[in-house]
Amino acid sequence: MKTATAPLPPLRSVKVLDQLRERIRYLHYSLRTEQAYVHWVRAFIRFHGVRHP
Repeated sequence: MKTATAPLPPLRSVKVLDQLRERIRYLHYSLRTEQAYVHWVRAFIRFHGVRHP
């Protein structure tokens, strides 16, 4: 059974990596986790030639 959760606050940035950082910080993940996630997302974006996959 799922429990109801509070809605996330709206994002302030329009840049994808800034939005990622914002969400990770909102969820209180560690700095190293944030750095790892940003690294992998940046690599994914570069792999796809900076265009929508």
